Amino acid sequence: MRSSIVTTSKRRPAESMHGVRGASAHTARHITGSSAAADDFYGPLLCDVYSTSAAELGLSYGASQDPALLDASYPASPDAAIRGVGQLWRADLNGYEPLLQAKPSEPAWNEASLRWLVAPEPAIPQQRQDGLRVGLGDVAAIKTTADMFSQLDDRFGGEHARRAVIQYLSNEVDPLLQGRYTEEVGRTLFSTVAEATLLAGWMSYDACHHGLAQRYFLQALRLAQDANDRRFAGSVLSAMSHQATFLGHYTEAATLARAALMGISPVATPTLRAQFHAMEARALARTGDVRACEAALSAATRALESRNNGDEPEWISYFDEAELAAEAAHCFRDVNSARQAVAHAENAMSGNHVRSDFFATMVLADAHLRAGEAEEACRVALDAMDLGEQLKSARCVSYLAEFRRDLSAAGPSAAARDLAEETREHRLWIAAGT
Repeated sequence: MRSSIVTTSKRRPAESMHGVRGASAHTARHITGSSAAADDFYGPLLCDVYSTSAAELGLSYGASQDPALLDASYPASPDAAIRGVGQLWRADLNGYEPLLQAKPSEPAWNEASLRWLVAPEPAIPQQRQDGLRVGLGDVAAIKTTADMFSQLDDRFGGEHARRAVIQYLSNEVDPLLQGRYTEEVGRTLFSTVAEATLLAGWMSYDACHHGLAQRYFLQALRLAQDANDRRFAGSVLSAMSHQATFLGHYTEAATLARAALMGISPVATPTLRAQFHAMEARALARTGDVRACEAALSAATRALESRNNGDEPEWISYFDEAELAAEAAHCFRDVNSARQAVAHAENAMSGNHVRSDFFATMVLADAHLRAGEAEEACRVALDAMDLGEQLKSARCVSYLAEFRRDLSAAGPSAAARDLAEETREHRLWIAAGT
């Protein structure tokens, strides 16, 4: 069996190796099973055959960790970004545990914002003489496919289709990045792949693979830089700010949001400014700086009121009054202004974005609980669980787990007992208690 694999693989032309790599992990795992000893025996051979690292094949052979894959530095060039993101996709798809369990790097947040702000003119990768010829039709196909995955993410959560996204990026998009294209096509390709990679980052963040998500965000930022798409690069920094706040790195989160605002200043749109100010407010609320938080929210409100939808990028169209109300509700909950949190959360239901509506509903439940209204809090939390029944999202579970802790801390009540009884077999409720 081993010799037949070697013979077949070595007959393939170089331009077909991306397809080989797409199937390589499955073949490698079929050969080695789950045995570390088998990894050590077959690992060197398989890495030679597929011209790739053990980590990218999901094998334990060799070093326990691959420094290149775990590096959270900002890519130094477009070629480094292309190489790095392709390696990430393959290792992620092949279940490389050190990457899936990696912690985010605090210095990486600061480095990324600074490197992007002071970056020179956008660069393009070295022209290749081989590989696929890429046209705008190929780029349009990536965009359409990524949009479909984005809808699945919004409706079912990041864990639902995350693996399918990574498989598509690794098998179909990576060969295009390494293909032949004009500078014009290359810029459009980079911008579109940056969007798809940002989606992979959001889905990984939603699944609480935080180190991996950060690394995807870094690659997306570099691709957006070389696409000369400053608006989208700012949106990537905003996503990084969102994650940093979630993880408790509030100073870094506020810095990232401010860097996004500063970096897109010449090309900013009202909706982008509103969203970035809202991210700044979220971080400031967690620090307890009420005045600065309210100032950032006021700036976000003024910006959103001045928007002209015809001038806004399509990918920021989701950020509307309901989204801003949801961000404000988070802020006022975090500064213990329960009544204001309730008022904003009640205006935060979009009816179109399932996961966002789940978060807003849980914030409303939190706010009622902090206002001393345990019965209403439990009723709203039950609504949220019904809404989020189909969501596969570790972040959703974390919101519910926080509510359960706060409810327990509030002391025994009939409402709490009734909620526990009604939800004892509810998937999210069970997950939040483990």
